[in-house]
Amino acid sequence: MTRRIEQLNEQLKSELAGLIAKEINLSHGLITVCLVRCSTDLKHAKVAVSVLPDKLAGTALSSLRQHSSSFSQALRQKLKIRQIPRFHWTLDTTESRAAKIEEIIKMSNF
Repeated sequence: MTRRIEQLNEQLKSELAGLIAKEINLSHGLITVCLVRCSTDLKHAKVAVSVLPDKLAGTALSSLRQHSSSFSQALRQKLKIRQIPRFHWTLDTTESRAAKIEEIIKMSNF
């Protein structure tokens, strides 16, 4: 991955986090942008998010997908790049898996 794409990934991650905080009201929930990975042609970007509590994950993904075009418009005005990638939203389950593993370890060490 080139340095330019890495920088764009970080910038998109930061900007999307701000837009999500402003635009999506997930009552009693939290959405965190964990990863943005753009394709080499910059046409697509995988955006992995973490949602707490887990039971709101479906609602959060649905809201994110509905807001994708408005996020793209806002980013187009703010960033100086030719093309804003199309966002593909996925869940990052690393935290929940880590919590489950930690719980198993605690139970096995009575």
